[in-house]
Parts: sequence; structure tokens; C-alpha cells
Amino acid sequence: MDKIKLCVPCHFGLESVVAFEVKKAGGENLVTTDGKVSFEGDLETLAKANLWISSGERVLIELASFEARSFEELFEGVRAIHLEDFVGSKDAFPVKGSCLNSKLHSVPDCQRIIKKACVKRLESVYGISRFEETGAKHQIQFIILKDRASVYLDTSGEGLHKRGYRRNSNDAPIKETLAAGIIDLARVRENTVVCDPMCGSGTFLIESAYKAMNIACGLRRNFAAQQWEQIPQTVWQNARAEAMDLIKRDCGFKGYGFDIDELAVDLSSANAKKAGVGSRIQVRQQDISKLELPGNCTVFCNPPYGERLLDIRAAEELYKKMGHVLSPSRDNPCYIISPHEEFEKFFGKKADKKRKLYNGMIKCDLYMYFR
Repeated sequence: MDKIKLCVPCHFGLESVVAFEVKKAGGENLVTTDGKVSFEGDLETLAKANLWISSGERVLIELASFEARSFEELFEGVRAIHLEDFVGSKDAFPVKGSCLNSKLHSVPDCQRIIKKACVKRLESVYGISRFEETGAKHQIQFIILKDRASVYLDTSGEGLHKRGYRRNSNDAPIKETLAAGIIDLARVRENTVVCDPMCGSGTFLIESAYKAMNIACGLRRNFAAQQWEQIPQTVWQNARAEAMDLIKRDCGFKGYGFDIDELAVDLSSANAKKAGVGSRIQVRQQDISKLELPGNCTVFCNPPYGERLLDIRAAEELYKKMGHVLSPSRDNPCYIISPHEEFEKFFGKKADKKRKLYNGMIKCDLYMYFR
């Protein structure tokens, strides 16, 4: 198969991190836009991208992009796609998507038109009029933005944040992909010591271990495209074997987690074991006001916050404690994500650098202290 067009959507603010990961996976001719990195590659690149990209949301095949101001334009644009390159006569091909600032604004109607166009295309190729759709799932996604339709095939299935280790979480977990992006910005290396004073379900600690040990974050899960007959199983087998060989098992990484909640401590420990990095991470119950940091460690933190006035005031008092205890410096850099616009005021120190990020739908800042 010739080069295929691929893209990885991501959190706003992490495009540069994802672009670096795409290059490592073998992606070529990268184009970075807000919330997405597009590139070219072969089937091996597709498999490696799913296994290795830690900060992106999923790996999509870009099927087409065209103007669509009417249902006729939408239908003809989709019917022109060589869908048979990826979808077999018995495969399932459900359709989902979104419309924004376009003449075509009804998502159900657009779904129906796109599905009809896909059927017509495949009817002409396979010479059949009824599709059982009992085979592997090939999820078709579309977005119609400002009258331009983009059509994709999802190769990942579940989002890439589903690593396979976090079956349970605390009430306000940080998404694995966002945590991995922050860790990449902090330049965690194989001998880095990491601390999370409010570790919750252990995401920062586990993702740091993965980064330091060069563990492909998708090794413990499967992907939708593994079931596709169009991609030989050897492609996936070779990518996984290579990933296993690249693990740095003799690195000096250590992770220390603390939390005031005993259940969170147990949860972090259990998740670290599921992730295969339990021996690298120590977690214990500890109030942050009594915390003593290990020497020369990098701190990551997603402190709690509240929407009610009382909760906000409690969070602000917590930020004051954090500033006193953490006391960031060149030897003990800190990376703290918070939506509070006056975090620095309560923390007691202006960040050396800030980056706007979204934690779910919540606009946040990443406060970086490294001097």
C-alpha cells in the first residue's frame, strides 16, 4: 500500500509534543494545526503511532476533505472516496461526526447522507446491494467545519488515553494523554526522580515511569485496526516486538506519590502494578503540610479546586501550603496544572513559564517552575 494520510487530534497546547512523537513513529510531511497533527506514513507508521503516541487522542486515516454546502456535494464527495481500500464487503462501517458553522448543520441528516454514499460506493465495487456489516468495525468519522467536510477512519477504537492500567480512578483524575504531554514538557528522562504530592489515581507517576523507561503506552491494549483484514498481523506483531526491545529496564527512575486519602494511595499502588511499573513507584498516605520532598526531584501536581465559594477558598488555602512546602527551584522543578487565574498569587511565586491547556472542558494553565 502506498503512503497514507494520517492525523492525530490532541489537546490544545500539546501540538508540538504530539508532532515530536509522530516523527519518532516515522511520520513524514507533518502539518500542525490547532488541536491536530497531520502526516504521511505507511501501515508500519500507523501501528507505531497507535503504540507510541502518548499525548494524542487517537490515530485517524484522513480519507478526504472537500467543500460541502449541500447534501449533493456531501454525497458526491464521500462517494468518490476509495473506501474499498480499507473496508471489506462484510465489514461494519458506522458513521458519526459533528457540524459547526456550516450550512449543513443537522448531524443526523449528514450521517444518513454519508452512510448512503458509502453504501453506493461499496455496492459499485463489490457488486452487492446488501451489507451485513458483521465483520470488523471501521468507524467513519466526519467533521463539517465552515462548509468544509473532512472524513476519517478511526484506527484506534477506544481513545489512546485508555492505556489499560486505570480501570478505576478517583473523582477528578487527569487524563493520561494530558499528563503525558505535561511530563514531556518537563523533559523527564531515564534517571529522573518524580514526586506527586496529591497523586489521586497515580497517573502522573505511571506516565512518568513509561516516559523514563521508554515503554510504549499502548503495549497493554488492542486497537480497532488490529481486526482489519487490510492490515497484516505481522505489522502489529513487529511493532510490538520492537517496542518490547526498546524498554529501558535498567534505568534509574523512581516515583514517589503521596495523598491524604488512604483509598487514593491504594488505588495508585494498584494502578502502578497493573501498568507494570509497581516496583518503580512508592505511594503512602501523607498530608501535604507534612510533606518532605526527596532531593533533586521533579514535582507534578493536579491540585483539587471547587466551583462553590467555600471550595474555592479551601483550594486557595491549599495553594498557599503548596507554595511553602514545594518551594520550587532548579533542583526541584514543579509543574502544576490549575484553572485558578490567580494561582500564582496564592502559591507565592510567579511561574517561570505558563502554557494554556484544557483538562477535559476546563481551561487551565500549566504553571512551570524550573529556575
